Amino acid sequence: MLETRHGPERGQADRDAAQRRTLKVLVGAQVLGGVGLAAGVAVGALLARELLDGDSLTGLPLAIATAGGAIAAPPLSRLMNASGRRPGLALGYLLGAIGSVIVVVAAALGSFALLLAGMVLFGAGNTASLLARYAGADLALPLQRGRAVSTILFATTFGAVAGPNLIDATGAAAEAIGLPELSGPFGLAALAYGAAALVVVLALRPDPLLFARAIDAASGEAPGPALAHRGGWSEIGRGTALTGVTAMVAAQLVMVGVMTMTPVHMRAHGHGLSVIGLTISVHIAGMYLFSPLVGLLCDRRGRMTTLRLGAAILTASGVLAATADPSSSVLLTFALFLLGLGWSFCLVAGSALLIDAVPIARRAQAQGNADLLVGLAGATGGLGSGFLLGAAGFAAVGLLAAIISVVFLGPRWIRSGAPAG
Repeated sequence: MLETRHGPERGQADRDAAQRRTLKVLVGAQVLGGVGLAAGVAVGALLARELLDGDSLTGLPLAIATAGGAIAAPPLSRLMNASGRRPGLALGYLLGAIGSVIVVVAAALGSFALLLAGMVLFGAGNTASLLARYAGADLALPLQRGRAVSTILFATTFGAVAGPNLIDATGAAAEAIGLPELSGPFGLAALAYGAAALVVVLALRPDPLLFARAIDAASGEAPGPALAHRGGWSEIGRGTALTGVTAMVAAQLVMVGVMTMTPVHMRAHGHGLSVIGLTISVHIAGMYLFSPLVGLLCDRRGRMTTLRLGAAILTASGVLAATADPSSSVLLTFALFLLGLGWSFCLVAGSALLIDAVPIARRAQAQGNADLLVGLAGATGGLGSGFLLGAAGFAAVGLLAAIISVVFLGPRWIRSGAPAG
């Protein structure tokens, strides 16, 4: 056993070394995954608008991508539960790459149906990026979990901010080889997701989940096989785990709904692709750039304090988006920055609560189920916002986001007495 063979001090040293290597590898994969995610998200709605020549269904591709990613989360997590994080993450990134290629073909053929098919698989790449945050915390000590989660999210910043700003360049490259301009970012996404899969396959060793389980087994803390292979639903339906999942679900619903329709809203009011790309980059910077500080706050001041701040920021974002002058790219960009920042607060703290609440042997499946719900919430937000934009305008999208933040998030978190973990 681990501590018998090496002694407690050597066992902890091995764990620390493995955690450092895990974070380095996942950071590299997340930079690539961020490029893939952001490049596609920035133009998905615009590509749909171009194919359909209308606004009502422009949110459908991202909603389908989010739903596809949500559906992929439980099977990917079951694979992780059985074989470790490495095969599950690699498969998710690979599916994202395949989906991106299909979208490029759809754009070339002018097929909206094929676009939707590709976006189903594209969403699995984003799911892999999100599940990586849990892999980063497998070997972390309890009071370091918020920072571990946030480190992985922070790594996404570099690729995610770069991706939208490559819209013009990738669009020009696509046109140079006879493809539609908006297919270019998805070509970049295919390369980025494929590279992320390769990094994980080659370098994520030792596997953090399997190593963490070995540590538990050496200390005699691991539960029996019957518990280790349960479906993972009961663990997220009570206590602090439920609070964490609720936080992530509500934040995802609000964030995706507003984010998806902002490029469409801006394009309709004369803003160019470069300005829209910058706005999405700033939004994604809000999602990821400040996550190390959010993780530090989460570990030092508590999960619940972090959640309450996230709810307040999301509310402010919705109000600003609803009231901003459509001609002002500055105000819309700031609204999306706040949207991303509030999401970051909620995701880091919600993830930490879930990790705190579920033992390592059942954690992977519980996390997959939680991300299924998060993904479905995002799909609902993306699809619903498109219909709401067509029926009542962008102001209604922003106001509904603010209302959800106040009604569904604030009161529950204020009443909750969940510990910091």
